[in-house]
Amino acid sequence: MQSASDQWFDEAYYQRFYFDKKTSVVDPEHIERLGTFVCSYLKYLRVPVARVLDVGCGIGLWKDVVQKQFPGCSYQGVEFSEYLCGRFGWERGSVVNYKSSEPFDLVICQGVLPYLSPADLKLALHNLGQLSRGALYLEAVAREDYERDIIDEDLTDPRLFRHRAALYRQGLAQNFNELGGGLWLSRKAAVPVFELECAGGGH
Repeated sequence: MQSASDQWFDEAYYQRFYFDKKTSVVDPEHIERLGTFVCSYLKYLRVPVARVLDVGCGIGLWKDVVQKQFPGCSYQGVEFSEYLCGRFGWERGSVVNYKSSEPFDLVICQGVLPYLSPADLKLALHNLGQLSRGALYLEAVAREDYERDIIDEDLTDPRLFRHRAALYRQGLAQNFNELGGGLWLSRKAAVPVFELECAGGGH
């Protein structure tokens, strides 16, 4: 099984999943609430955020949120879609092998990883560990979410891989501690957290 083709992410794809209100999976108000939660928790933990990477940034809904929460921070949007890079000016790249000369304080990866084959997913999870020196916000639907029938399959791209949650956790555990709520703290971050602040214990 191959990862998603770059040809999938054309204008028609974004018209369906982003711009058409009847079929859109994107809610700017949801991103506002989610981003406020993520940034507020990082402020509580005293994770300094000056450099933000949004890998698979889509139409860039996180940009205003993080720049509002962390004034003066830089925002780097990276996209696999040639169409979006041309329309919004994002840097073209993939979470599987995107490199930066300097790691980021916050890496956002929302709705990207289920498009990857198991082999590419393993590479991407390792790469996220290299890209972050602070925190990672990760959102990905897992096979368990389908089994529990909490996925609206009319709105969800049917081409997604249904990886087990354990596959994601195993791939991230080498470089991150899971904090819950989709937040992961890099093991490089000099930020003390209590044992019960880590999901399942992380030390």
